[in-house]
Amino acid sequence: MLLTIPDVLNAGLLAQARQILAEAEWVDGKATAGHQSAKAKDNMQIPEGHPAARQLGGMILAALGANPLFIAAALPSQIFPPLFNSYSGGQSFGTHVDNSIRQVPGTPHRIRTDISATLFLCGPEEYDGGELCIEDTYGMQKVKLPAGHMVLYPATSLHQVRPVTRGARVCSFFWIQSMVRDNGRRSILFDLDLGIQRLNRETPNHPVAVQLTGVYHNLLRQWAEV
Repeated sequence: MLLTIPDVLNAGLLAQARQILAEAEWVDGKATAGHQSAKAKDNMQIPEGHPAARQLGGMILAALGANPLFIAAALPSQIFPPLFNSYSGGQSFGTHVDNSIRQVPGTPHRIRTDISATLFLCGPEEYDGGELCIEDTYGMQKVKLPAGHMVLYPATSLHQVRPVTRGARVCSFFWIQSMVRDNGRRSILFDLDLGIQRLNRETPNHPVAVQLTGVYHNLLRQWAEV
């Protein structure tokens, strides 16, 4: 499932984030790449654990915790602390797949990367190129979203970032371990959840909504790992 989550950060939070990013330290992005990814990766990142990354990461996690669309789609169990990258001057990230397991810096904890997330922190009018290209069931999908919007997609997907030929593409990226690791099952639960919400809006107190809610929770009970 590939899903856009609009307005994860509102205008005020976005302005605050961009000010912090403008003053942050940036280093070669290969520092956080795996062995194979490092061969294809050419960008800049804020170091993991940097105060700016922690501050902005906390802001993003708080926003996601209050976002019902994100919760319904991801069914998050754990979220890797958000990282931040920048592409400019022809930089790109060739076709790769994300590491299956990530060690949370400074802790003994690991997460399984079921879902990849990219949160755009600048608008598409600010740079040329830089499309996030994701290979999914329906072919290659090109993603270039407004500032504050985020895309979720299966971490098993092959993907790349096309060269940025003008301006700078600045994003946050991170991974989610879902309570339901299988993408197909998550998609079923998400569609069912949206259907129940629509039924409740259009026909409040309809008895079928109770039945469907029971089906949702019984499936979640069977499939969830908590």
